[in-house]
Amino acid sequence: MPVRTSESSHVGSGRGVGLGLALVSALAFGGSGVAAKPLIEAGLDPLHVVWLRVAGAALVMLPLAVRHRDLVRRRPALLAGFGLLGVAGVQAFYFASISRIPVGVALLVEYLAPALVLGWVRFVQRRPVTRAAALGVVLAVGGLACVVEVWAGLSFDVLGLLLALGAACCQVGYFVLSDQGADSADDAPDPLGVIAYGLLVGAAVLTVIARPWSMEWSVLGESARMNGTPVAAALLLSWIVLIATVLAYVTGVVSVRRLSPQVAGVVACLEAVIATVLAWVLLGEHLSAPQIIGGAVVLLGAFIAQSSAPSKGSVEPVASGGAEREPAAEGHLR
Repeated sequence: MPVRTSESSHVGSGRGVGLGLALVSALAFGGSGVAAKPLIEAGLDPLHVVWLRVAGAALVMLPLAVRHRDLVRRRPALLAGFGLLGVAGVQAFYFASISRIPVGVALLVEYLAPALVLGWVRFVQRRPVTRAAALGVVLAVGGLACVVEVWAGLSFDVLGLLLALGAACCQVGYFVLSDQGADSADDAPDPLGVIAYGLLVGAAVLTVIARPWSMEWSVLGESARMNGTPVAAALLLSWIVLIATVLAYVTGVVSVRRLSPQVAGVVACLEAVIATVLAWVLLGEHLSAPQIIGGAVVLLGAFIAQSSAPSKGSVEPVASGGAEREPAAEGHLR
């Protein structure tokens, strides 16, 4: 009996640590847009901010890439896919979208990804999905209609909304890639190694696209304004690289290992809430009551679509756990 009590206490402690790490990850990811938007408004191109973020994080994670260098031979497609979609694609589209629409709205649009994954599973792969998962899709789409206020002819910049949708589509691509690359648990790559190489690939791709040599480097030595308050641009960039990228990814991966995918998925949904609240407090981006309600419905639908169990006798849908065996499958792609 004492042994069982000790084991139970150890498991409970492990879950508590996992929950704490998941909360830290959600808070860190949620603050990326709030820190990036003042830099964009100060004169940096969104792509340049993305390049600074990814290149800086790749440099910090370089020792992990060296440690897991065998991944280049074992999983080149997975590394390329994560770098192109999960790093370069998602972040470039997301940062471009927040230059035109509120941070909270951009992130909520991106949370359509679990619903879009189910569409891929059902109509492209022709695999069954549960009724609960289908309900999650309906809720997510309906909630999004409230967020963008379709009855008012879309209250936000259409291009900004399309860019946010592009971020969601990139997230779908990585979810599908993760599901295909995680068939064998014995050969599953180390998530931290995949993140490290994904950042390196993303940095290389963004270097060609963003052309950082044309960036207004002087902005980084000045101050940016956060809702009228001057903040050192270098401090904002340090937050984006060290906290909103490196710390966020690492704590997110470790938390998923300690928690079930369903619990981690619930905590991941807090990212959008945190980002919206931070944007409200720090940037003065206020949302109306219908938009707040719609945002809650989007998150509820995203969680249901992401965590619903597959039908009996069916092949496990991507959105209900298959993709979660790889890093960042909980939506932690900011």
